[in-house]
Amino acid sequence: MSEAYLIEAAGEAAGVVVRERGGFRFFAAAPQFNAIEQQLFRRTADAERAARALAANDNQFTHAWR
Repeated sequence: MSEAYLIEAAGEAAGVVVRERGGFRFFAAAPQFNAIEQQLFRRTADAERAARALAANDNQFTHAWR
């Protein structure tokens, strides 16, 4: 049986992480999180932190062009 968790960032689904040997593999649910697609994280909190950082960078870029 697989073990998977939803990762949220900026109020939206960023992706899911699935437990595998050595940690949790990230699968993006939205294009803005493709930079960490397939990345292996030691803990789910590490994946969430990375997704939040990407969301924050995306928001800064979006606001700069408004």
